[in-house]
Amino acid sequence: MRPSKRAPDELRPVSLERGFSKHAEGSCLVRFGDTHVLCTASVGEQTPGWLRGTGKGWVTAEYGMLPRSTNERMRRESAQGRQGGRTLEIQRLIGRSLRAVVDLKAIGERQITVDCDVIQADGGTRTASITGGWVALHDALAWMRKRGMVGDGALVDHVAAISCGIHGGQAVLDLDYSEDSEAGTDANFVMTGKGGLVEVQATAEGAPFSDDDLQALMALARRGIRRLVDLQAMAVG
Repeated sequence: MRPSKRAPDELRPVSLERGFSKHAEGSCLVRFGDTHVLCTASVGEQTPGWLRGTGKGWVTAEYGMLPRSTNERMRRESAQGRQGGRTLEIQRLIGRSLRAVVDLKAIGERQITVDCDVIQADGGTRTASITGGWVALHDALAWMRKRGMVGDGALVDHVAAISCGIHGGQAVLDLDYSEDSEAGTDANFVMTGKGGLVEVQATAEGAPFSDDDLQALMALARRGIRRLVDLQAMAVG
């Protein structure tokens, strides 16, 4: 039995609260159980310098955890003068995931920045950020479309992410912190609405995992991401 009493293929309660911030062009407060992340999408008129003159835009992301998002207060990274390696890795993952479903030529020479701020952490902050970030990005593009800045085809698909792991010898979906901290294998999957793989991160914490284990985790992830895509569609519908 999982610590949360969930079935192996059961997600935590997931909610996507669209339009949470009145100032951002797009926003979403995403909850995966006790993991809560505020995602905001901001439209800028300047693209990165290396893209100027190409006619292409850019989608990027920034990620951070608030000081009391965890059991003990952590120092703000800005107070330390630099971002940690984990932060950089996660925000690059979020940016890659969102760019996978955007026609960058369609948005012109503009940049959309998706900020993901973790209010409360209980495992799966990167997967929640990608899933909620898509909703914020969707609404930012809708804001642009209303102003004639983009056409209808800028957003080409959904993208969502979920964690899986081997816990107690069993493949399980959507790990909370108590499971993640004890899992023999943990993995994160990013997939599009059409089922394409954007990224797979899988790590054995002890004994190596087998091909069969990886396939079991991927099958769970596909089912979980289909549910998340349905929730995204309901949120923006």
